[in-house]
Amino acid sequence: MSTQQMTDDTRIESIRIGPDDPRYLAVVDKRFNKRFLASPEYVRLVSSTDQVISAVEEAVREGHRLVVTSGGHCLEGFVSDPDVRVIIDVSPMKRVYYDAEMNAVAVECGATVGETFRTLFEMWGVVIPLGEYPEIGMGGHVVGGAFGFLCRQLGLAADYLYAVEVVTVDDDGRASSVVATRETSDPNRDLWWAHTGGGGGNFGVVTRYWFRSPDASGDDPAKLLPRAPQSITTFTAEWNWSDIDQSSFLRLLTNHGIWSERNSDVDSPNASLWTLLIVHRKQLGKIIIRGLSTAGTGAERQIDDYIAALSEGITALQGREVATMSWLEFALNPFPDLFAPPPGGVSAKVKDALLKKRLTDRQIAVAYDYMTRTDDDVMGGVIGFATYGGRINSIAPDATASAQRASIFDMACNTGWIDPRDAEKNLKWVRAFYRDLFAESGGVPVPGDAYEGGFINHPDTDLADPVLNTSGVPWHAFYYRANYSRLQRIKARWDPRNVFRHALSIQA
Repeated sequence: MSTQQMTDDTRIESIRIGPDDPRYLAVVDKRFNKRFLASPEYVRLVSSTDQVISAVEEAVREGHRLVVTSGGHCLEGFVSDPDVRVIIDVSPMKRVYYDAEMNAVAVECGATVGETFRTLFEMWGVVIPLGEYPEIGMGGHVVGGAFGFLCRQLGLAADYLYAVEVVTVDDDGRASSVVATRETSDPNRDLWWAHTGGGGGNFGVVTRYWFRSPDASGDDPAKLLPRAPQSITTFTAEWNWSDIDQSSFLRLLTNHGIWSERNSDVDSPNASLWTLLIVHRKQLGKIIIRGLSTAGTGAERQIDDYIAALSEGITALQGREVATMSWLEFALNPFPDLFAPPPGGVSAKVKDALLKKRLTDRQIAVAYDYMTRTDDDVMGGVIGFATYGGRINSIAPDATASAQRASIFDMACNTGWIDPRDAEKNLKWVRAFYRDLFAESGGVPVPGDAYEGGFINHPDTDLADPVLNTSGVPWHAFYYRANYSRLQRIKARWDPRNVFRHALSIQA
């Protein structure tokens, strides 16, 4: 529980890069979603907390709007915003190590998910349930809650967060670093809580996380976090769209929904199975199911039972592939065909929803219509369902800032395109699709009996647009639910000047 503040005499300069430096473009173009483009006056490459403090304070003193980037995987234009004048790139901060003083594993904000997985496994044989894509940066990932392949078995990554180091700015514009822990005696505990699902870009610059299981004891780092799986068994299979008509499509999504409802409890024996059902547009020709099991010798039986449940009453799956490998081999290169972007990347729009129940027959009919209709040429259109629940749902909604603790799957309506001229038709298609799915609740998944809103790491600025969200429910209720007022108070204390802001940032 320490605070550190720099003075002019002790200022530690970081690398300042202007538009004429080739490294400037490397940072500005480090964006998963090519739909947005930044043009800051300069970029700061920082390699220490002291350098972050100095860089933040300088930008504030100059009156420059600043943002932070790590892995570059923000789905909206929060970093690539034309109003941003300074980008602070924390990706050089990559250390992962055991901190004996904190008795926790420390991970700096610039480490990627893959780099973190590797060090945790190779050094201590442990794991944190981080996200699916190994190139995601830890800085903005964990603060949003973070779920991944092991979430049903282990929960969210934020559930293992013991402490966080954050560079904040006070009323006078002075920057300092603060360490906040989950200890009930910590006067800064609220700042820790805000980083268990409050979302990036709200309170300050995360420079370091410390992880330790809530029930861990002793000082052996190999026993402070969950053991990594002994093995991973993956599977992939598909249906040809030519074999799927409307009735079988209804049956498939109903089967999938029923299985998810029955197997998303905290004590489900199938919590060790994670799956992703991806329905591509019919013009692409495929409906694909992927997944993994950590059930060891029982994995193939578990997968067989799951596929049988999904296929009941419809045509059999084709091209089934099953493989068993080590956890690290999988984690560093998971489902290569799923995560490999085309050369130059893509522009995308992702519209996320966390569902507590399966889709209704009406909603499945809407999905069938948008997946098969021929009046739209939207090759990149897709609807996906990632299984959720299990251990995630064992935590009270207010115990962390991640309030969604009753969902059975994370559903997303997505589209992607390469040619900028295709932007309008793709955006029109995905927005209409999402609106029609949730037509009975104002075009959006209003939290209630059936929905839990959305996941802040998958932000959608459409929720703040009254034309696209006609429910009358404010955008923050979808991401933070009843936790928002507490987050507002934390925002007021730690970012009184609203230095850290974006299109969906918390308002004090």
